[in-house]
Amino acid sequence: MSNRVIRVALLGAESTGKTSLSQHITQALLAQGQMAAYVPEVLREWCQMNGRTPALHEQRQIAQQQAERIFSIQEGWVIADTTPLMTAVYSDYVFKDLSLYEEALGLQAQFDLTLVMGLDVAWVPDGLQRDGEHVREPVDNLVRQAMSKSQLPFKVIYGQDEARLNAALLAISQGISNLNEPLDLKFSVPSLQPTQTQREASQYGLNQGKTAWRCDLCSDAECEHRLFSDLLK
Repeated sequence: MSNRVIRVALLGAESTGKTSLSQHITQALLAQGQMAAYVPEVLREWCQMNGRTPALHEQRQIAQQQAERIFSIQEGWVIADTTPLMTAVYSDYVFKDLSLYEEALGLQAQFDLTLVMGLDVAWVPDGLQRDGEHVREPVDNLVRQAMSKSQLPFKVIYGQDEARLNAALLAISQGISNLNEPLDLKFSVPSLQPTQTQREASQYGLNQGKTAWRCDLCSDAECEHRLFSDLLK
């Protein structure tokens, strides 16, 4: 690839696999000979350093530091384990503060691709920044609402373990096809098998074949967002 930058954002509620998935995506790109950088979450480091969660007046600084980390990289792939939009969402959810949305959404529009994590993985405790499984659904709703109201496209990623990575790599392969500069990505994973085959495999992985197909558990990264987009028209 040339010196252009391609930014991919991972958004989602707590304990939905953003960190591990963003790291695995970065590794997959590096294995393809691409220049790729993983950008870690500022909030996690902040909580570890301060031994607490941030107060209302500290939210903006965390969002700004996250943005600086992401947008200071001006070459190659940038895989962001969360963005300032997640800080804005949590500021809304915890403090009823809407003041961070405008700037965060303006920055979110600068990403080439946004992947939103599905809620199909188990919640696990991990540090001060996790409040509990009960917050995942309302936070997920706020993320989707913010993106949809601003008409920012996103793809939803489902699947367990390798299936989740496969869905993300498929979304990336499809999502970058519209860039002006074509990129030759040939991931050596089953993510590029026919979509129907992938859906069946992922669905079986989720319910062990015991239940009928459910669209809300679909691991097709294109399918769900197209459905919701059509309903909003």
